[in-house]
Amino acid sequence: MKVGLFIPCYVDAFFPEVGIATLELLERLGCEVHYPLNQTCCGQPMANSGCHADAADTEALFVRNFDSFDHVVAPSGSCTHHVREHLRAHPDTQHVAQVRSRTVELVSFLHDVLGVREFPWAEFPHKVALHLGCSTLRGLKTASTSEIAMDPFNKAVTLLSAVKGVQLAKLRRPDECCGFGGTFSVFEEPVSVRMGQDKVQDQVDSGAAAVVTTDMSCAMHQQGVARRMDLRMPYLHIAQVLNGGSLEGAP
Repeated sequence: MKVGLFIPCYVDAFFPEVGIATLELLERLGCEVHYPLNQTCCGQPMANSGCHADAADTEALFVRNFDSFDHVVAPSGSCTHHVREHLRAHPDTQHVAQVRSRTVELVSFLHDVLGVREFPWAEFPHKVALHLGCSTLRGLKTASTSEIAMDPFNKAVTLLSAVKGVQLAKLRRPDECCGFGGTFSVFEEPVSVRMGQDKVQDQVDSGAAAVVTTDMSCAMHQQGVARRMDLRMPYLHIAQVLNGGSLEGAP
């Protein structure tokens, strides 16, 4: 399976270890992974701010970079959601439609496309709190939500449950927003901070030794809040755990 690997800007700049873990994990699972070297942003920050025309060239580059792959995989729900649902500044040609439909968030790719249910090389003997970003949870529907009456499911939990030693912490409000929300955290800073404090305190109170997430943008926000609260809480991307990573050196 020919996979194009898309690494979001903030992962590339601040969490390169997440990109490396994603690459290694996909290769372990037999994927032929390609990383277009001239990839840049998917255009989400500009589009979220209403600057759709300014995002057009960035989106066009994304399409050119990834239109030859069977699947485009990204370790980010928010970027994936933007590409699948909001990549509209560029004319909606057949190439654009194909790239949008083939772009998949990592957990969904592992769970739905590859059907992976075991990671024999992975062991993580810790109690972890799971955080799913809002775009991943409600946009991509990778898990059921508390506000909708439906049969419960959680694709990330299914994958984590296959890792030896993992225990899942019980959060009071597991699907509540952490307050990041991209530009929301800039324009509504006090509200964003308070939401982040509530989320971090919930994680700490759960007895978790670490937080595992599908979205490092949320983790970046929560990590900053935790440090300002003088709380030590490591944050890892699920790719790191599934790839056999440990808590050693985790931020």
